Amino acid sequence: MAGISYQYLSGLENGKENFSIQVLEALSQVLNLPLSRLVSLAYQQNSGQAPTLREAHFRKDVPLPKGLSFEQLAKAVNHTQNIVHRINQNLQSEVGCTLQSLIQGNNFSGMVSNILSNSFDLCTPYKHNHHQRYPDLVCPKTSTTEEVGLEVKTTINIGKGGESHNGHSGWHLIACYQILESSDIIFVHLMFAILNGHQDEEPDWKYLGSRVNEETGSRRTETYITNLKGLTKLRDGSAYLDTEHVKYSRWRQERSRVMPQYSIFAV
Repeated sequence: MAGISYQYLSGLENGKENFSIQVLEALSQVLNLPLSRLVSLAYQQNSGQAPTLREAHFRKDVPLPKGLSFEQLAKAVNHTQNIVHRINQNLQSEVGCTLQSLIQGNNFSGMVSNILSNSFDLCTPYKHNHHQRYPDLVCPKTSTTEEVGLEVKTTINIGKGGESHNGHSGWHLIACYQILESSDIIFVHLMFAILNGHQDEEPDWKYLGSRVNEETGSRRTETYITNLKGLTKLRDGSAYLDTEHVKYSRWRQERSRVMPQYSIFAV
């Protein structure tokens, strides 16, 4: 269809023949691919694979939200890492830069959080919450169980607690990631906990207020962050912990309850 002999095409594929732009254009036309896409696909074959979570770093005695399994959790997180990998592949082939270099760090984390939430929707029983802004995800009510929500936040700051515009109660996931030299991301710490709302008698949140960014002059919306008790709950619930990158021996703790046996601090 391209007017090229199979012997010449075989020589191209094996690096034994030279080619012209006209040859590439003929191939792209019969493959119904834009020329730029044909070239980028050739590079992608040698660009490696997205990172995946290591089975040994899962802590399977840690309780997860109702209906969520560790297998589903791994699938959702690996899917997120793969999506970021593919986005950066395309950006590098088309414009020569990565997504991280185009947007601010907090916006990048927000995008990763959205991708992770979408991966949960695809890979787990937890689906997008279209009825209200909080929580991000819900596991629907059944004949025997109540609806359960899950709020999702991602951060590059390992060990960081939760941050919210509402400080609500319920299940929260704080997912900490690193950016590799390849521009891929890899999650190194996943924390789950049921947090008390800021209006609870023993809240896990403290009011941070509304601050002005000194660099941009913009004002942030009303914000709550987890206090030390809330942060300790999250750290206790470390469902995935890469000890090669997460050093927690000096992290502070504060509890109003007995330390659970599954805590990373339990000896």
